[in-house]
Amino acid sequence: MITANQLRVMPLHAITEILGTGGLQQRLVLELDRLPAATRTAVTDAAAWAGRLHESQHRVREPYINHPLRVALRILCYYRVHDPDVLTAALLHDTVEDQPWAVAARCGAGPPPREAAFAALTDRYSARVRALVAAVTNPITTPGTDRTQSYLRHLSTAVAAEPWARVIKLSDFTDNAAGLIHTPGPKAQRAAVKYGPAVAVMRDLLHRPDTPLAPAVKAYIDTKLDVAQGRIAAIAAA
Repeated sequence: MITANQLRVMPLHAITEILGTGGLQQRLVLELDRLPAATRTAVTDAAAWAGRLHESQHRVREPYINHPLRVALRILCYYRVHDPDVLTAALLHDTVEDQPWAVAARCGAGPPPREAAFAALTDRYSARVRALVAAVTNPITTPGTDRTQSYLRHLSTAVAAEPWARVIKLSDFTDNAAGLIHTPGPKAQRAAVKYGPAVAVMRDLLHRPDTPLAPAVKAYIDTKLDVAQGRIAAIAAA
């Protein structure tokens, strides 16, 4: 039996391995209990909605919702950010990209699904949440587009332009890149090709003076980018 105090200090991937989605959800509840009621209400709603939106998705060997839960928890626990809009956007950061029709809650004629989904985020939360999710949402690529170059351009433009979006993307990138050791076969190789050149871009975004994180947090994230870089290099070499 793992106690609440033990759960509060367990690494996020350890919680995932041992307790699964329920453990991550419980950790979020424990962390939110320390915050103002308005923050708890907004973030709890976003977590529940993200769970419903991603319900049909899986990432290799786990429910997809584990990823946005870890992204938000990393920001809350390790980046020391308690901003409800940032945490809400972190929980919903992949929803427009992956589930635009579900976010918009509609089918049939009307605005393009992404446009309708962004409007739904504004209606449900705020224009700021919409802007943060939009900044970290990968653009739609056309056939023949070099996806690695498209990803790097996105980081250097949309993400770079919004300081708080950088915070979300740093947590997202850390979870994806460091988590490659849990990804089997060719998919890991493809991801290593994509993420390898991005490490330097992420370091630049991290250390920009207007990236709103404390120096100690930036130093901590630097160590996690080192881990990600090492794992990417090992996978690429294999």
